[in-house]
Amino acid sequence: MDLLNKHTFHIPVLGLGYTLDTPINVAPYGISSVISLVDDSLMEQMREFYCNKFDLPFKAISEKVEDFRAKRITSYLNMVDDIVSNKVADLKKTAYEKSEELEKYFDMLPDFASIKEKFNIAEKSRQIKEELGNWIQEHLPIGDIDVNIMTKLDKVNSKNGEELPIEYNDAHAAVRGFANSQLSSSLVLSAGMSPRLYSYLEKFKDFFPDINGQLKKKIILKVSDFRSALVQGKMLAAKGLWVSEYRIESGVNCGGHAFPTNGVLFGPILDEFRTNRDKLLDTCKSVYESALAKKELTAPASTPSIKVTAQGGVGSNEEHNFLMDHYEMDGVGWGTPFMLVPEAVSIDTKTLNLLKEAKEKDLYFSGLSPLGVPFNSVKWASMSEQRLTNAENGKHGMPCTKQFLKYNTEYTEKPICTASTQYKKKKLAELNEQNLPSEAYQTAYDTITEKECLCVGLGVSLLESKNIEVGPTDKVTVCPGPNLAYFSKEASLKEMVDHIYGRINLLDKRPRPHMFTKELGMYLDIFKKRVESFLSNPENNKEKKQLTAFQKNISDGVKYYTDLFQEKKKEVVSEIEQLIGKYPIINKEL
Repeated sequence: MDLLNKHTFHIPVLGLGYTLDTPINVAPYGISSVISLVDDSLMEQMREFYCNKFDLPFKAISEKVEDFRAKRITSYLNMVDDIVSNKVADLKKTAYEKSEELEKYFDMLPDFASIKEKFNIAEKSRQIKEELGNWIQEHLPIGDIDVNIMTKLDKVNSKNGEELPIEYNDAHAAVRGFANSQLSSSLVLSAGMSPRLYSYLEKFKDFFPDINGQLKKKIILKVSDFRSALVQGKMLAAKGLWVSEYRIESGVNCGGHAFPTNGVLFGPILDEFRTNRDKLLDTCKSVYESALAKKELTAPASTPSIKVTAQGGVGSNEEHNFLMDHYEMDGVGWGTPFMLVPEAVSIDTKTLNLLKEAKEKDLYFSGLSPLGVPFNSVKWASMSEQRLTNAENGKHGMPCTKQFLKYNTEYTEKPICTASTQYKKKKLAELNEQNLPSEAYQTAYDTITEKECLCVGLGVSLLESKNIEVGPTDKVTVCPGPNLAYFSKEASLKEMVDHIYGRINLLDKRPRPHMFTKELGMYLDIFKKRVESFLSNPENNKEKKQLTAFQKNISDGVKYYTDLFQEKKKEVVSEIEQLIGKYPIINKEL
């Protein structure tokens, strides 16, 4: 297949629900997207919804069914694949005639796509029209229906009071659900390394080459630095598992959970991948081929290759092309801007309007997540509003109904969620006994009470967008990245794709910093807050050592950007200089 006929962007996973059905909307147009496999009950609701919509048979899978979580995931993914296949079949039926849907498909392709040019002249030549029709029947690219598993979300499950074996843990069951599906697509592994989950992948033949040397199921690693990519790539290769793509994400300038580096900036990270790409490929390739030989498995039909893609904060065609050209990326992830494209994602009207109006001051690094890591969010989402109102009335926390984020064992033998009523009640009682000064008390109180029920909140908007009834206390959590501030209107799928490829401009008129500058500002803010905290306990040598490294990494990154943009984009250098001027602490000795 001619890769010039494929899109150069993908839509990453957006929360639990926002992209749960995105492939149904975009895959027929050749656009790849990612489904979250966290919430099997949400998938079951969506399976019923779409089976009714498309007149497909539906039989509910209750929690009483053996291995219900994996079976729900398999059934949902098979249904999505069937719907996409039917839509593509309908599209192909119009291959020899003029069709609005087919025209839309080709209109959205990058301008350099060779098949797009042929489509544009097909009206003038009967022979070309027939050739095009034949090509469409055999080769029309379909967007990948990829899936995402956060490796940390691997809760142990029980039945009748007895712990179930490890393969019934949440992430393990999700792997099984995907592996048993009919999909030929990729598993995106995010949120860090999990050796036991990687070992579990070995149990499924679809992750290994078939008799023709082809992979039905591929692996994508979401990584934040080169060293992590190399370590994990080798670890999987040693099991005979090939990482087909390394998806580099900014540590902070992204939607949802953020995993900040120790001040190492996105540009230098991308540069390291560009410089060492062959090393990554060659190192993993030798280990992989050796592992396949030991397992007596068929070698790949062709030399294994890797894709390297980037995501996190990209917002303009210029930035998209810069990532593709300068860093030699194979593709770019566009996440947050698609939150304003209800044709592509599932979002309720109230939340959509909230995001359209959001400005820089409304988008912030929050402590909402029970996982205890920073969570990009927006002020005034309905779940946050309800939480604050409840707190004013002395009510804290929520009943833990979905239980995907139960990890804390401070007060209980079995893990509980830090957003639950049970945890907050105990934690606040402990706080009240400490008799802290008012300022210290308020800081601790805010940290405890800020946690929200993401399991419910990140799925409610999907249900409301489909007019599916939700509980009276079920409110919306939304997780856009800071890039949303510069997009202020609802867009169609075609409009957003045209924006990505530079055919139109959807950015509003407010000044927008370069994606690298925006990320730098976020790291400077993190550094400042960490230093202020450190100064209250300057004897913490471990923290001092980490902050010194953070400071050096920031300084090295600033020099890298200055050298990079000095000749061709001096306005970025000016942005950086102005930003550094606001954080004099970065140049002070600790």
